Amino acid sequence: MISRRNIRVKVMQTVYAVETMDPVMPADKARKLLDTHFDQTRQLFTYLVLLITETARYAETDAKYRASKHLPTAEDLNVNTKIAGNTLLWQILEDQSFSQAAQESRIQQVLDREMVREIYGKLASSDYYKNYLSAQSRDKKDEKEILGYIFTDLILADESVIAHLEEHFIHWDDDADMMVQLVMNYLGKPSGSNFQDIISKDKRGFGQDLLQATLEKKEYCLDLIKPKLKNWDADRIATLDMILMRMGVCELFYFETIPAKVTINEYIDLAKEYSTPQSGQFVNGILDNIHKEMEQEGKLKKVDFKKQ
Repeated sequence: MISRRNIRVKVMQTVYAVETMDPVMPADKARKLLDTHFDQTRQLFTYLVLLITETARYAETDAKYRASKHLPTAEDLNVNTKIAGNTLLWQILEDQSFSQAAQESRIQQVLDREMVREIYGKLASSDYYKNYLSAQSRDKKDEKEILGYIFTDLILADESVIAHLEEHFIHWDDDADMMVQLVMNYLGKPSGSNFQDIISKDKRGFGQDLLQATLEKKEYCLDLIKPKLKNWDADRIATLDMILMRMGVCELFYFETIPAKVTINEYIDLAKEYSTPQSGQFVNGILDNIHKEMEQEGKLKKVDFKKQ
């Protein structure tokens, strides 16, 4: 479910953490840190789905509260709780992988019930929700779209909710775009997803190998990068730029299933997004230069770094 680009971001974060610590973190702990980053991504995904389901289910809580008033109105006694029986909602609630992930990560402890109540209040007052309630039938498309509306138009659009996510999930800013895609894909086909397998074995292996190569082949990568810096002082280059270039060199040399063009474009985009405005062009120039030179000299023959 998670793309290779997302894996690269997690590796970048891990290498940065490893090399900015004093003393530098040993390799075995670095691998565990990367696994922790993967687990945090799964927890965030699980939590966002939980927020959606709890908001939808709050309709019943609201109905019980209004009915128990000392002097309930006719409206209080006839609250429409259609969304609590949403067919997609119950498909999610009956998903054993979701229940297991929520239990293992203990994210119920993070859940802010007052925040859920406020999100539901905005839902209940929206015209979108009123139109949903007015439909007599349960259309599969409508069932999906109302949950999507809760996520995109209420949860993601609420600054206080975003602040809550930033407080409890330190990588929210880095993972936000990925989470939108993951959640919407899940709402589209929950039966095709497994919260226990949000990161496939192959992709987890790719991440661990990329991390190991970037750390173990640091000096070799720097020997290729430094001569291409021209008038730049290597010590004054942004730390993330240097890490991304090392990761890029490792992919060029050691990951035979990934075309060189794909590798270079990926690291250009990551440099633009996570480093300085000039970093994309800078990283492009260095990686492209190394690639062309090694290719011309016949030295660009991808091998498993573990066998060197």
